[in-house]
Amino acid sequence: MIGIAPNRVCRTLAWVTGWCAICAGPGCSVGTGEGAVTSERLFVDGCWLGTFDLQPNFFAANPYDNTLTIRVQRGERDIRESDGITMLVNDVAGIRGGGLLGQELPLGLPVGVSPIGYGLPDVPNPPAASLNLYLHNSCRGQNAELFAVDGYVNFEKLFSGDLNEDNADDRLTKGTFVAYVVDPRDAVPRSSTDADAGPAYTYPADRTSRVDGEFNFVFHRGTPAQPFP
Repeated sequence: MIGIAPNRVCRTLAWVTGWCAICAGPGCSVGTGEGAVTSERLFVDGCWLGTFDLQPNFFAANPYDNTLTIRVQRGERDIRESDGITMLVNDVAGIRGGGLLGQELPLGLPVGVSPIGYGLPDVPNPPAASLNLYLHNSCRGQNAELFAVDGYVNFEKLFSGDLNEDNADDRLTKGTFVAYVVDPRDAVPRSSTDADAGPAYTYPADRTSRVDGEFNFVFHRGTPAQPFP
């Protein structure tokens, strides 16, 4: 996705997914939690059209530098065989220490990412987090990943990112989100009469889905979950 090659989107999104898969490694939260991921109308081309309820029972968090990857999933299998969402949160320290807990923070494609065939847009206000929804179990053999192009996340609590954190409250991640997800390959040119000074592309409404979610879990450093069946 990064760079100017035509396949940059696929490469970057694949990198995001691959990085999230690291949550099955040491230092990740493998405890239980509470949460929900639902949609009144989810569209996945060739696989799904209708209501959706993930019913997650696996919650994980993986800190790296000043970022945090959150994984909310049904079952503990590897991402490539499961249904779930991953969220990459940027600037954890800034959110926790900047008075941004309890605020609606923007979701969007990562900076340096654009749909195939379109130039990189100016991003004066980078998204606080990026989210993707994957249905690799339900949509086997299909392209089963959608990415948030708009929406927000609201953290009531956010894990500090310290693997040795001994304050129970600072190990808690609790929040809600509303994400508008789509396959970035569905982008179409924005109308030249559109007064919006945003990117040169937009997404068809009938291929874009609203997904609502919430999560509440505590980071536990312990034995990693088995990533293979």
